[in-house]
Amino acid sequence: MISAEQVSALGFPQAIKALRDALAGGLDPEREPARSRVELGGGEILIMPSGDDRIAGIKLVGIAPGNPARGLPRIHGTYVLFDAPTLAPRAVLDGAALTILRTPAVSALGVDLVAPPDARELVVFGKGPQAYAHVEAIKAVRPIASVRMIGRHEGAGAHIETADIVACCTTAREPLFDGRLLKDDAVVVAVGSHEPEAREVDTETVRRCGALVESRQSAVREAGDLIQAGISEDELVTFADLVRGTTPARPRLIKTVGMGWEDLVIADAVVEALA
Repeated sequence: MISAEQVSALGFPQAIKALRDALAGGLDPEREPARSRVELGGGEILIMPSGDDRIAGIKLVGIAPGNPARGLPRIHGTYVLFDAPTLAPRAVLDGAALTILRTPAVSALGVDLVAPPDARELVVFGKGPQAYAHVEAIKAVRPIASVRMIGRHEGAGAHIETADIVACCTTAREPLFDGRLLKDDAVVVAVGSHEPEAREVDTETVRRCGALVESRQSAVREAGDLIQAGISEDELVTFADLVRGTTPARPRLIKTVGMGWEDLVIADAVVEALA
């Protein structure tokens, strides 16, 4: 079992590089199997498979909303990495730690692709593990000098008006701020929801900023922020588009839902680093 500490030790710069290299090398997120959800026990289990000719993997994530009241993490998980030709298991990794590394690394890659090089002021909605991990990941790609953490029920107002980057890392089901407050070049990251009925940003933000997504299919299936804003698939730009230079567009809303290929790429990088 590869521990949480060993997973985290890969670090954000290497995780970001692994994601970028995979996309540059031709990985196609549009061909990914869809995530499955099963309601069990005190919440739900997410099943996230991915693979290519060399490696395969699956993440099982348990999400129990009542856990924080019990003094337990909201999310638990396990990741199994296989040799693809034989399907012999290669490694078992701490799935929660992998998620805490993967999600901010994906966000930071998006920030690196679209944010102004001198972006310095960061506002983060949320005060949980993902919120703090996003601070570190974004610092790996931009010279952040000011960070303000805002609880989902706290006022944002003037802080939004001056922010270069706004990261939404909450379980909110309604928009966290008024998109009209954003600067014209502000970049927004929204990672909290993978449900069509939930969103962290309003329609104004989506329409002002456009949307950068992991894949068009996963976005129109799961990204409530975009679904509720009425965004169509052909309006979306993907990470692969920007990494490969196939479009001049630079959307300023980075909306992610989490995909199996991201876990696979980073889990492989962790195992290789430990070899």
